[in-house]
Amino acid sequence: MTTKRVPCPKELNQESGRGLLDSVRQQGIARGEELILDFSETETMDSRGGAWLLKIADLVRSKHGEFRFESHHGRVAEFMELIKPGLEGGLEEKPRSPGFVERVGDHGINFVSEARDFLDLYVDAIYWTFVGPFEGRKFRWGLFVDEVHEMGVRAIGINCLMNFLLGMIIAMLSAAQLRLYGADIYVASLVVIAFFRELAAVMTAVVVSARTGAAIAAELATMEVQEEIDALRGMGLNVAQFLVAPKVLALLLAMPCLVVLGMVSGILGGAAWGIPVLGHRSDVWFRQTLDWADLGDFFQGMLKSVIFAFTIVLVGCHNGLRVKGGSRGVGLMTTRAVVMDIFFLIVIDMIFAAIFYYAWD
Repeated sequence: MTTKRVPCPKELNQESGRGLLDSVRQQGIARGEELILDFSETETMDSRGGAWLLKIADLVRSKHGEFRFESHHGRVAEFMELIKPGLEGGLEEKPRSPGFVERVGDHGINFVSEARDFLDLYVDAIYWTFVGPFEGRKFRWGLFVDEVHEMGVRAIGINCLMNFLLGMIIAMLSAAQLRLYGADIYVASLVVIAFFRELAAVMTAVVVSARTGAAIAAELATMEVQEEIDALRGMGLNVAQFLVAPKVLALLLAMPCLVVLGMVSGILGGAAWGIPVLGHRSDVWFRQTLDWADLGDFFQGMLKSVIFAFTIVLVGCHNGLRVKGGSRGVGLMTTRAVVMDIFFLIVIDMIFAAIFYYAWD
């Protein structure tokens, strides 16, 4: 290994430090070469001069060389001791990006951990909602009433409007096809079957997930960020009993009612198009509707509404309680809760479709 010795100026400051760096660059540092700075003539040194020394050390290390200094004395030696860790430090290694197997393993561990947390929340919600109150455990009936008003009563308007408009859309699209065969009266049949079995429950669930699911996630996430959840645990209160159970019971009560209103609104939306536009008499239209209204289809929609309600509450609570960070984390978890809600609603609906396709008849 070759060695190169460079003398330092008498006063090492901003100007002389820049000149020293330029001198080292002009002389050139070969790969693996050793550079020695001689401080035997240096009497004074300030912080700016020390900063230039750090740049010289980084330059040498970038060439994978060695950097040393000697003959420093007096106040210069005291200052050199302060910046010695920076002068002797090695090159920072860039963090190695994880490989494919590591990424898969990391995602797998996170998935298992989150699934375990969700299962714990599911069990706690079941117990504190349906078992605990009958064992004399306290239930927050006041919060339950407030949640019913917030989740159910205040959602009636938007839910009825969305289902009414959807009923008109279904009537328009189906009439365009059925009228080619002179069978547009069966639009009434199609609308009632669609809303009883499928559309009222799904549309209502989407509205509730975007409205109530997001609100639940944001509420609990904000409490978690502000350490209110930790305060509840510190007071010996169970979070599922205190916060989750009233929300579960409230939406389990409100959701079927909203779905029934959605069914009625969707049927009226179809009639609002079928009677004046298709030219059918109202008594004929509604008689056709009643003839095709089946209790089995109705109960299928009701069963979906109950499962959808339980899913929306648990997903919202789960994401709210897992928030990390500040206000940005609250926003991310709220968005994640809505996305997860809609995903699970589609998956559950697909399972229902498969079950009733193969087993209903």
